[in-house]
Amino acid sequence: MSAPASADPTAAIQAKFSAVTPRPSLDHPALDVPASDLLAVLQTLRDEHGFDMLVDVTAVDWAEGANPRFTAVFHLYSTTGHAYVRVAAACIGGDDAPSVPSATGLWPAADWHERETYDMFGIRFEGHPDLRRILMWEGYPYHPLRKEFPLAGIETELPDPEVAAETNAKVKPAPMAGGPFVASSGEMNLTEAEPRAKDESWNEASEKPGA
Repeated sequence: MSAPASADPTAAIQAKFSAVTPRPSLDHPALDVPASDLLAVLQTLRDEHGFDMLVDVTAVDWAEGANPRFTAVFHLYSTTGHAYVRVAAACIGGDDAPSVPSATGLWPAADWHERETYDMFGIRFEGHPDLRRILMWEGYPYHPLRKEFPLAGIETELPDPEVAAETNAKVKPAPMAGGPFVASSGEMNLTEAEPRAKDESWNEASEKPGA
């Protein structure tokens, strides 16, 4: 049984894991953890500090040229102490094969969370029992939440050749529908006005410029 949750476990975790550092955060306690210590830190937070629920697994793409480029992020919650903690681990490996250890051995719910992160970012979770796409189809050639992936998407052949032949259709980029929305600091009071949209509002009735 896990211990009661610490409001902020940062100091205790740092005392036990010398390579862990505090991560800047505007909301909850957060830690930067080497990939080699990730599972041990997550287990310590669960068993010794009461963070018994894995809420989410996601990632950050710092863009091409960054080193490391990708950071995997785990959000934990204590169902008894009602506190959150964020754990971030820089991925090892290059852009083509970033990876961190899988947390499925600690939380079975990590299974689908990690599959989604793999699908969207291309991050491999080593030790995952069934790491395959969960939103896009197997064989889809892109990872849609990477920085180089265009906001509107990329035209792609349908995965089923029989459907493609019958419908004569492809997976087409989505209309921007008034986005992306942009607002620079000081341009407006965001509590009184919505951000302005770039002039990219193309749709079925109004073709994309240059298409």
